[in-house]
Amino acid sequence: MAKFQVGVQLHPQVAEIGELRAAWIAADALEVDSIWVWDHFYPLYGDPGANHFEAYTLLAAMAVDTNHARIGALVTCNSYRNPNLLADMARTIDQLSGGRFTLGIGSGWFERDYDEYGYEFGTAPERLRKLGESLPVISERLGRLTPPPLGPLPILIGGSGEKVTLRLVAQHADGWNSFGPPETFAAKNKILDDWCERVGRRPDEIERTVGINGSEVGDYQAYLDAGATHLIVMTGDPYDLDPVRELLQSAR
Repeated sequence: MAKFQVGVQLHPQVAEIGELRAAWIAADALEVDSIWVWDHFYPLYGDPGANHFEAYTLLAAMAVDTNHARIGALVTCNSYRNPNLLADMARTIDQLSGGRFTLGIGSGWFERDYDEYGYEFGTAPERLRKLGESLPVISERLGRLTPPPLGPLPILIGGSGEKVTLRLVAQHADGWNSFGPPETFAAKNKILDDWCERVGRRPDEIERTVGINGSEVGDYQAYLDAGATHLIVMTGDPYDLDPVRELLQSAR
């Protein structure tokens, strides 16, 4: 059986801050390969007025609370931060974590965040264009910072748009994240391979991650067959790590 990696995304909503910290400490103790939050300002489901916490300040705390897992946002919204600043924030968190940070990034989609925080929402093509402009700026800034990142600080792009997003992945990214079902992931994975060929990248240079629900853990082989190499279990408060434990047993 092919080896694969296991991660967990902890939704930073509803919970108290102590519950979030306890969850990522527990996940790290399980020796998961990655721990993620998301980058939004309001809950994505349930009570729209429930607790919610900002991603990058959480990640700085996670960096010093954990020892094993890679950490990051799945995924950062490009619209919310100047790309030079984002690179510096990522480098600083990478230093705090001892070189375990992954910069997950996407073009953004949650309109409430934009409206309430004063960002221009625009159109999906406009947001993708801005992401394409930001990616080389981020990479350049990472190469100019003193001190530099401690680790490799890979860039992962989230999304599945066939004409633009997957092209950007092939051009700029070390990793790609999308979602199921497995047949959809397989189709998008093939398109990414095609883009790699067109831009001169080896497909195996790009890690393939997929976000799954706890109920899908039993279908992990279908995702591996579809091309995923890193399965990330998504969970909200209360943070149930039992599906993560089950998946880790299969991975080991």
